[in-house]
Amino acid sequence: MQQTADNQKMRLPFTKMHGLGNDFMVIDCVSQPHSLSTEQIALYADRQLGIGFDQLLQIEPATRPDADFRYRIFNRDGSEVEHCGNGARCFAKYVHDKGLTTHNPIKVETVNRLLSLQLSEDGEVTVDMGEPDFAPESLPFEAENASVDVVSGQRYRCEVVAASTTQKIEFSALSMGNPHAVVFVDSISQVGDLLKPPIVEPADEYPDGVNVEFVQFLPDGELKMRVHERGVGETKSCGTGTCAVALAASLKKGKRLPANWIINPPGGRLSVEIDSHSNAILTGPAVLIEDHDLSKYL
Repeated sequence: MQQTADNQKMRLPFTKMHGLGNDFMVIDCVSQPHSLSTEQIALYADRQLGIGFDQLLQIEPATRPDADFRYRIFNRDGSEVEHCGNGARCFAKYVHDKGLTTHNPIKVETVNRLLSLQLSEDGEVTVDMGEPDFAPESLPFEAENASVDVVSGQRYRCEVVAASTTQKIEFSALSMGNPHAVVFVDSISQVGDLLKPPIVEPADEYPDGVNVEFVQFLPDGELKMRVHERGVGETKSCGTGTCAVALAASLKKGKRLPANWIINPPGGRLSVEIDSHSNAILTGPAVLIEDHDLSKYL
């Protein structure tokens, strides 16, 4: 019988983890099946009133024969999303460290992808994030109101509002299993605060919302970025966002594949390889902070 978090006598262990400061509440639903409501997730995510995290990760039994586990991701507002690269690295470390599997690589299914997670001896985790999808209908993205760059066919111009800055700028629209708008700027400092979601005008272009990355090319060839994640807010890092940035930067610079990028979100450094088939391969750390029990929060 599936238990729910409304049962105040229930003991529900969870673990706090982070990937470059992008922090998670991780729950093992293989050993202890349960469910949390949208309202409960939003409450526990609150950094003043609850536990505090960017996203909730649930580890569940696989539903397909080629996967070891099912990987589900919920934003701070309780909405379920398709993908999270930093979370995938934490997922791999958790199931390995907790003895849930001896497989390496580990195959996990998401809403719309099968991921391969590889742990290395130095503690870093590499995630094959798969190919990007530039088709507007896949994001979804209503491209009719944005002008298309006829050279690439994958860059658009429309109005983006962030903090007090409003400008008509070029951005790349693509999906890494979840939607991204990558905006290149001369300096990250011009973006201002990201307390509120950047607004893409016309507002109906992303009917399901979008993660927005602001990116600066650095003199040494590396990239600096900030990201506002839909349903979460600004985060210190975003795995799918760094992959989207690497892909967009490769297109913008006309790089031949394979291409390698070092990307610097506020939380640290990530490595992204775009292979010859346009697959994005993300490598970075995953940190297990502490084990807890949810019962004291019920």
